[in-house]
Amino acid sequence: MALTNGLADLHTHTTASDGLHSPAENVKLAKEAGLSAIAITDHDTVAGVAEALLEGEKLGIVVVPGVEVSTVAAGTDIHILGYYTNNTDEKWLSRLASLRGMRDRRNEMIVAKLNELGIAVTMDDVLDAAHGNRANESMQSAAVSIGRPHIAAALIRKGVVSNMKEAFDRYLASGAEAYVNPPRLNPFEAIDWIREAGGTSVIAHPGLYNNDSLVEEIIRYGAQGIEVYHSDHGHEEERRYSALAAKYQLIATGGSDFHGARQGVIFHGAVGSRTVSIGVLQQLLPSWRSKRNDL
Repeated sequence: MALTNGLADLHTHTTASDGLHSPAENVKLAKEAGLSAIAITDHDTVAGVAEALLEGEKLGIVVVPGVEVSTVAAGTDIHILGYYTNNTDEKWLSRLASLRGMRDRRNEMIVAKLNELGIAVTMDDVLDAAHGNRANESMQSAAVSIGRPHIAAALIRKGVVSNMKEAFDRYLASGAEAYVNPPRLNPFEAIDWIREAGGTSVIAHPGLYNNDSLVEEIIRYGAQGIEVYHSDHGHEEERRYSALAAKYQLIATGGSDFHGARQGVIFHGAVGSRTVSIGVLQQLLPSWRSKRNDL
């Protein structure tokens, strides 16, 4: 399929991590939204990519294999998107598995802190909430990634909070009562891992970090792109990061960060609500970058 016409949403989540729709359903939503391409970028796992690729072939939608790597720098959660990695590389898959192990430990620490606050929630409750979101039985056995939205879902089920926003505002967001941020991978290591797996690294939603000096430090280290267009970016953020992309000759990407609707509210945005030209895919492809480096 020619990568010259149409629009692409380069940031969506599925039931392989904390999304509410299966990978195939995300592709169908892309088709319904009139997109030409969609990326599957689950947290610390590529478990949903294969299913999405198959659905993309059926519907004539280009599926971009991706991942969103969880890192921490300066006490802040920083996410690095990786595109077109070699997902048969055992070292890469092992590294992603280690990240999910870190997430598991963090989840346990959050649950322990909730217990200290007198909230009777267990990891079994969290797992039940997560598996309740699974669209099919096969995905339950895949390398899924459990995260804070699943803890929030467990709190909602128990009646501790009424919705996802309240769960994060009161307990799970940075600075909230049960928030923990143990030492984890840093963004520079994530960039190295993605490069070694043959992929392209992009800084996700930089406007959420409130630390542009850190964003520039990550760029200077070697990030190849920056997510200019995101559901949580306003016009000012788009202008600022578009200028940063031009300054450092970065790939300017964009995506909805779609997770699905919880309590009738779409988190962060609907599929196709933030897009870029499908031509950006050419810049993300390793073959394109290899040719460019030979010039």
